[in-house]
Amino acid sequence: MGGRIRRKLLNERWTESTVSDVLICPLCERAIPDSMKDAHHLVPKSKGGRQTQFLHRICHRQIHALFTETELARQYSTVEALLAHPEIELFVKWVKTKPDDFFEVSRKSRRIKRA
Repeated sequence: MGGRIRRKLLNERWTESTVSDVLICPLCERAIPDSMKDAHHLVPKSKGGRQTQFLHRICHRQIHALFTETELARQYSTVEALLAHPEIELFVKWVKTKPDDFFEVSRKSRRIKRA
């Protein structure tokens, strides 16, 4: 249950000396329960990305429902760039009102389905 990257991220988490074990999602700024934790490559692996960041599963799926891997690599390779996008901004406003362990299936945008 887990690849090389997941093991690396989990090891980094345990070796960090933090006051609390709670991870905070950089998109929605809510605490991430272990069952809802996904590692997101800021630049997709298929485009040469290596850096990852933990996100809520729903936030991670929403990113991939809205953007192609090429768009993620070229325009949205930072959390700040993602947050600047109007659709992500609306999503974050909505999801902030939900409990930390909330999950709902994300649907691909029509634009992505056609591509």
